[in-house]
Amino acid sequence: MTRFGKTIRTFGLATLAAAFILPTQSNAANAAVTLRVGKAVPTAFTFTPLDIGKKEGIFLKHGIKVQEFSFGGDAKMQQALISGSIDIGIGSGPALAFVKKGSPVLGVAAMAGKPSLLCLVVSKKGPIHTIADLKGKIVSSSTPGSLTTWLVTELSRKQGWGPDGIKHAYLGGEAPQVAALETGSVQGITVQIASGYRLEQQGTGRILFQYGNIVKHFILHVIFARDALIAKNPKAVREFLAGWFDTIHYMEGHKKQVVQIAAPIMHVSPAIAGRTYDELMPIFSRTGKFDPAALRVLAQSFVQMHLLPKEPDMQKLITERFLPSASK
Repeated sequence: MTRFGKTIRTFGLATLAAAFILPTQSNAANAAVTLRVGKAVPTAFTFTPLDIGKKEGIFLKHGIKVQEFSFGGDAKMQQALISGSIDIGIGSGPALAFVKKGSPVLGVAAMAGKPSLLCLVVSKKGPIHTIADLKGKIVSSSTPGSLTTWLVTELSRKQGWGPDGIKHAYLGGEAPQVAALETGSVQGITVQIASGYRLEQQGTGRILFQYGNIVKHFILHVIFARDALIAKNPKAVREFLAGWFDTIHYMEGHKKQVVQIAAPIMHVSPAIAGRTYDELMPIFSRTGKFDPAALRVLAQSFVQMHLLPKEPDMQKLITERFLPSASK
């Protein structure tokens, strides 16, 4: 056979192989179940496994095609779950209180533990140098009844100052909180750790501590599934969770790729995304199981945040039957 003939034959075989491979890949995508998945906030590093699992094709390997949505907090995300606009939500542990209030969902995985995502930042040139200096001072948080507000209150309690030993300023999002810190209207702000790194880099702020060092037992984030999805397609819930925890495993060994994907989502530099990766990877759950001690703290927080009049039976708000370990 001539060289030209061999080339034609090789090209033909490659084309034939592609003809078999490409439809197979396309069929896998077409056969996948589409799940509408919401993130309570768009920029938190702890929610980026959804983006990473999508981009790296990990969810698709489990037969799940993710349609992603982002919201301006837990309340708005829960409204979307209630209305049926999304099937799965990734939100905070305190959002489990919505289940007790009647939201048609269950917590199906505890996906992050202590609240190391959040930190307290003070002015670099301000008078606050230790936690003790915060007594009687004003610290901002997002809204009354929010996790950030509870963390400030819990800090005051743990210092022996009672729930009102630190004064609150409810300023909403990060931008007004940073502005208030710069003008001296508040002496501390509660923001994501990546924002704290950025303020330190800019020379305007200093991280005093991370809340994960104050509150040791907690469930920062929970994955929620609608009751309707659980009833109609429990396999999809199970496969989504399998994809999620496979993504966490992938992230452990691929920092460079994770930072490349996460940095633009977080609106930070790769350097800050890398520092955030190093700090927060340890808080991701590898199993999704709900720690009993953390559940007790969470139940207490519902009352302290005035979300519920009394502590609920937490086992009625969650299930572990869809976790990867439960199917083995």
